[in-house]
Amino acid sequence: MHPAIASLLRLPVLTLPAAALLIAAVPAAAQDAADPPGSLDISGGVTAVTDYRFRGISYSGEDAAIQPTITVSLDNGLYVGAWASNLADTPVFGEAELDIYAGYAADVLPGTTLDVGLVYYIYPDGQNAFGNSDYFEPAASLRTTIGPVTAKVGVAYAWSQSAIGNDDNLYLYTDLSLGVPTTPVTLVAHIGQSDGSLAPGGSYRDWALGADVSLAMVTLGVRYVDTDIARTGVDAVDTQYDATLLFTAGVSF
Repeated sequence: MHPAIASLLRLPVLTLPAAALLIAAVPAAAQDAADPPGSLDISGGVTAVTDYRFRGISYSGEDAAIQPTITVSLDNGLYVGAWASNLADTPVFGEAELDIYAGYAADVLPGTTLDVGLVYYIYPDGQNAFGNSDYFEPAASLRTTIGPVTAKVGVAYAWSQSAIGNDDNLYLYTDLSLGVPTTPVTLVAHIGQSDGSLAPGGSYRDWALGADVSLAMVTLGVRYVDTDIARTGVDAVDTQYDATLLFTAGVSF
């Protein structure tokens, strides 16, 4: 799953373009209290998804995608990592995406974590068509947990860059999760609002509802994902905005 900063960026939000997906997601860089000062923690995994959705929009042509990720974090809250996915082969992005991210996560109150970071979206073969497709996006999120409920609000802002049409983009989102007591099941919900150059039509909303089942190192998930992007009924790419039932299977370490 995409790291936590990408839970803001990616759907499914098992991370979250991407991313997707901060976000996202970037995992909170919390470390075991017994770790010696300056110790490193390396985490990662591989997730298979039936459709790679970035903020509700299909980037894999509604086909399956494989998404590996790795994060290195310090006990002082700093982290750096990478996430990747195959894409539908398009003239803009090519066939692959690689996200490099870094940031800082720290508890600001008991049970409340602030996470700030930067994601660099890289499309290795996208530049072979219409020019450079790579761009940066800073992001921040605030997450709090009360009992079995976790709530997170976040923002990602991509400043004006040539790869995104020399304009900026703002993405706001809220995630909620509820761990079902005495079960391995977690219910999840997401809603986001995108305004700017990355939003078809200039502005749209995406949302998702689903559940995850965690079994040791394996997590299985399902999401209903949709947007309010208008469908013209004449453009073939409109299918990338259609509602979908998305399934995921991930292995983490």
